[in-house]
Amino acid sequence: MYPPSRKDFISLTLSDPHSHSYNNGKHRRQSCWRKWKQLSRLQRSLILFLLALLLIFGLLSYPSITKQWGGLPEREDWLELNDRELIPLGVKPVLGPDADKPPAPVAGPHVGDAVGPDPVLEPRGPNIPILPKPPIKNKRGPPSLQKNGSISDTGGREKQEQEVVEDEDKEKKIVSWRGAMIEPDQATELPPSANDKEAAALPAKPANTISLEVSTGKVDRLEAVREAFRHAWKGYKDHAWGHDELKPISKSFGEWFGLGLTLIDSLDTMWILGLKEEFGEARTWVEKELSFSKNVDVNLFETTIRVLGGLLSTYHLTGDQLFLDKAKDLGSRLMPAFKTPSKIPFSDVNIGKGTAHPPRWTSDSTLAEVTSIQLEFRELSRITQEPQYQDVVNEVMKLVHRLPGKHDGLVPMFINTNSGQFTHKGVFTLGARADSYYEYLLKQWIQGGKTEDDLLEDYLQAVEGVKKHLVKQTGPSGLTFVGELSHNRFNAKMDHLVCFLPGTLALGAHNNLPGDHMDLAVQLMETCHQMYTQMETGLSPEIAHFNLQTSDGHDVVVKPADRHNLLRPETVESLFYMYRFTKDTKYRDWGWEILQNFNKYTKVPGGGYTSINNVRDPVNPGPRDKMESFFLGETLKYLYLLFSDDTELLSLDKYVFNTEAHPLPIWPSPPK
Repeated sequence: MYPPSRKDFISLTLSDPHSHSYNNGKHRRQSCWRKWKQLSRLQRSLILFLLALLLIFGLLSYPSITKQWGGLPEREDWLELNDRELIPLGVKPVLGPDADKPPAPVAGPHVGDAVGPDPVLEPRGPNIPILPKPPIKNKRGPPSLQKNGSISDTGGREKQEQEVVEDEDKEKKIVSWRGAMIEPDQATELPPSANDKEAAALPAKPANTISLEVSTGKVDRLEAVREAFRHAWKGYKDHAWGHDELKPISKSFGEWFGLGLTLIDSLDTMWILGLKEEFGEARTWVEKELSFSKNVDVNLFETTIRVLGGLLSTYHLTGDQLFLDKAKDLGSRLMPAFKTPSKIPFSDVNIGKGTAHPPRWTSDSTLAEVTSIQLEFRELSRITQEPQYQDVVNEVMKLVHRLPGKHDGLVPMFINTNSGQFTHKGVFTLGARADSYYEYLLKQWIQGGKTEDDLLEDYLQAVEGVKKHLVKQTGPSGLTFVGELSHNRFNAKMDHLVCFLPGTLALGAHNNLPGDHMDLAVQLMETCHQMYTQMETGLSPEIAHFNLQTSDGHDVVVKPADRHNLLRPETVESLFYMYRFTKDTKYRDWGWEILQNFNKYTKVPGGGYTSINNVRDPVNPGPRDKMESFFLGETLKYLYLLFSDDTELLSLDKYVFNTEAHPLPIWPSPPK
């Protein structure tokens, strides 16, 4: 006799105990059992096999069924979707009655207060959750410069327009301008946050709104910048002293060239901010520890703008001969880069051996690299009365001036060191690999006393080419942006790097160039501001795309792979120029918002600031554990100058800034 099933038991207890329902069920089960026993062994085995298959199929199909019912995509489907289309940026998601409150603090760099002292208690010990490293490794140095175990993890200044190459292990990587090693885009995409999933259903944020209220009270913004610098410097001093870059999350360091990049990049910033104690400690290191007599490959461009530029600038600000002596030593060691068949310099120099070479994968140099070292080499010649430095860089500009292959003043991104000709023709951008070429055309002309007509001619032609081919307006709100041109096809993509352009245009207009340059500067400045305010963290992504269609309400769109922020300076640089020339206080307020958001989302307890992976996730922005040297050398310096009321502090009629924000004097005009 078989025990009653649960169903039969319930039926039995709810009905007359003398009814026949229970007995009938029993007879039916006995009848089925007899029929089953009458089947052959083969038949029974076949039936059991089919039942097992049905069970397995049901289990396998369960996730897809629940996904359809739930309506929420799995990570793989989300990534596939975003490979096909861009995610529009709307307003910050309204998550409930606490939406107006700041997000709760999370482990790592997220802190509650925008500006102020560090928490008294710094979380330490095994109970603190360890932030996982991002799945990508972007390295700024050329592959030959990377040192196993000590290299920085995250990307350098340029991520875009990547080329796939094979390294010695036949492992495909992507090489970007300024030596960065970037993994393919799909590797950088992060799982969608709750904000991302809700954002698509939200209306677009109006272009003229501000995401963060600016305090109307009296806040000492200059002191806020000093505090930010002291906090960043504390992390560097405690965990990366004398090394190239701080890794603030892991409290360690990354090495690129082994030249103390962050320290040297920060020298003139400390002097300008009046941080005498910190400057004195750094000077002692330069005097006793900095040596260029070492067997190491360095990138000509990066070393010139950061180290040579930093030493020359500090010499001019302080009058200290130590810095000029170091600059002369370094300049002479960089000269072998120019020993090429075309006089277009190689990208890499061994400053100890006195040899130079192109990257392993090509004989090309990037155009921005070879045309953005002129300010520094020219100044080194002027101050040492040794003409060879100026001669080699002037020769490069003369060659580029007469080269065929330009497009209404716009230049391709690569130039061959053997032939001296442009390569990869047909692609034109003001972003990675080309940006500072345009910047240095104007600044060399200003540096030299406005006497070099070829430089001015090339700059004016280029601005007209930008306006003709690259400037467009978005469909919904008419935001003006600068896109890219690839073989006559327009791409509505704008790097954050391009936000140097409003400041450069304004500087040209200040030096009596056409007034419509200033009009364009004002429009582009607004767009760069929107690249910050339309993000949930109030910080700009590395790359933005713009909507040309009038049917959609979103102006700015961003791909998941482009959501990182590297603490870049270009927008605050342009804000500094715009305020100096217009005195419009909104530019100061915009810079103040940016500083507050850097403090809120990138400041690391205990010292330092970190780049982040996701500007659209204020709850977990994803720290990347790297503080770029240009955060101290450029970003904080420009913020301080933006907030200063002293217009004679580095007057733009007396100084010109190199592309790493190191001020160099404008030369006296020659006698007529």
